[in-house]
Amino acid sequence: MCLAIPGKIVEKQERDGALVGRVDFGGALREVYLDFVPEAEVGDYVIVHVGFALSRLDAEEAERTFQLLREMGALADEGLDAPADSAPTKK
Repeated sequence: MCLAIPGKIVEKQERDGALVGRVDFGGALREVYLDFVPEAEVGDYVIVHVGFALSRLDAEEAERTFQLLREMGALADEGLDAPADSAPTKK
């Protein structure tokens, strides 16, 4: 199953003409392309699918989505099985 998962941008830079960020998925850091959301800044939450941030979302929506994915066990399926206490923090 393919999922788009919320994460928080913790670092943003331009590399070889592409916007790239490190995104925190409840404790798991991954490199993500930010070219589809160039307005996103460090501290913003984004929805990520196959390494590309697709849109921004607010902290409350990110937490609700994380909770639903946790309840479904979907985070474990994606290798992002962060414990409940490491959920995204609100900005």
